[in-house]
Amino acid sequence: MSKVQKSSKAARGTVTCDNTTMHLLKANDFVAESIRNKMAEQNILLINITSSAGSGKTTLLQETARRISDKVKMKILVGDLETERDANRLRETGIDALQIVTGGICHLEAQMIWQGMESLDLEGVELLIVENVGNLVCPASFDLGEDYRVTLIATTEGDDKPKKYPRMFLTSELMLVSKVDLLEYLPFSVDAVVADARDINPNIGVIEVSSTKDIGIDEWCNWLLEKVAEKQKAKEEAAI
Repeated sequence: MSKVQKSSKAARGTVTCDNTTMHLLKANDFVAESIRNKMAEQNILLINITSSAGSGKTTLLQETARRISDKVKMKILVGDLETERDANRLRETGIDALQIVTGGICHLEAQMIWQGMESLDLEGVELLIVENVGNLVCPASFDLGEDYRVTLIATTEGDDKPKKYPRMFLTSELMLVSKVDLLEYLPFSVDAVVADARDINPNIGVIEVSSTKDIGIDEWCNWLLEKVAEKQKAKEEAAI
């Protein structure tokens, strides 16, 4: 069956010892594949959004919901160690959002997404977004069954992160450089961060955004809508 392909660039957790690869996350990968199959059956695009804490994921998703919720039926799963604050912020936009409280775990795992999906009414949903826990390390190794992984890098956190946390950028299809309205105040080079990210992953896309100053948001929203349309088209072609 034809479907939109996600990255295959070592998103899953493995380690090689004496030429023998041990799959440390086999159970997670099994659930992730089940999620991917379920999303294909229901024709839902699944996006996994990752970043460091405080990069602006929730603010971006609030603005995203305001702009495209009348064009595509979407729901959001939000991961945090504690509280429902981010889910509450997203619900204020009229979007159905479910908080996943990890209780200290620094990432979301596939079984958490599966349980979250069971608590959501996905009938007619075209876009399901996962806002992962703020962390550039652990989430990089956990496949959530997503079609695409999108990573934010904020101007406030420095332009050296891709080389420090390469797996996250290697396994992402799109990098959003957020808070670009602050560039004039910070020692951050967009050219440098893009060069480092593409040195790791030559195919990674880049969009510069500011959710508070309306920079790049339309381009980001159009990217999402295009990916939804591609998945819908792939489903239709597979049915012929």
